[in-house]
Amino acid sequence: MIELSLIGIGTGNPQHMTLQAIEALNAQDLILIPNKGAGKDDLAGLRREICNRAIRGDGPKIVEFALPVRDEATKSYRKRVDDWHDAIAEIWWQTITANLPEGGKAGFLVWGDPSLYDSTMRIAERLKKLAEIQLTVIPGITSIQALTAAHAIPVNEIGAPFTITTGRQLRENGWPDSADTLVIMLDGECSFQAIDPQGVEIFWTAYAGMENQISVAGPLAEVTDKIIATRAEVRAAHGWIMDIYLLRRR
Repeated sequence: MIELSLIGIGTGNPQHMTLQAIEALNAQDLILIPNKGAGKDDLAGLRREICNRAIRGDGPKIVEFALPVRDEATKSYRKRVDDWHDAIAEIWWQTITANLPEGGKAGFLVWGDPSLYDSTMRIAERLKKLAEIQLTVIPGITSIQALTAAHAIPVNEIGAPFTITTGRQLRENGWPDSADTLVIMLDGECSFQAIDPQGVEIFWTAYAGMENQISVAGPLAEVTDKIIATRAEVRAAHGWIMDIYLLRRR
């Protein structure tokens, strides 16, 4: 019997940890930390720092594991993601059983909130096919909350809906009809370039909630080049980037 906890840790700021998340960390027998390799190990380091601050006494055993690289061959996007999740689930299972051969409590520190645009819950579901798994999800502060806090704005206009979508969807399908406010996540290609900028404001933040947070806001037509240049600069400096933005029609 494996008790698997997906623990939302906010967006990299140790002060984002909720009391529930801290208690959950301390209750684990094993904590698994993914490592994306050289140049991208800042995320693993931040998870270790959170553990160092939040765990009392000796605490659970902490084990790092290498994440597989997603195949970017010609197969469909969905197939690539499914195969990648299968590979990650297999590594999870091997690491858990190697360190908890008689069962126990294993925890993963999930960036932001496990419920929102995160694959961790989908990967965890795959483990249920291998053994008896009891899954617990601890919510955390999301990057959307950190984005709106960074710009001191509400996510929606009064009484108006907003849509959360991805950069891929924005590029391929344009602005959805569902709302005049969009929150764009998972965008590595600055997909705001694919829309007509007239009458659109953008609120962009990278490393939301972290010490190196950086934000740009203004009319999309005026700040597009600045965002693209800033994004490239900070990604080169850190070796990775997490960014998110809000688009609003006026």
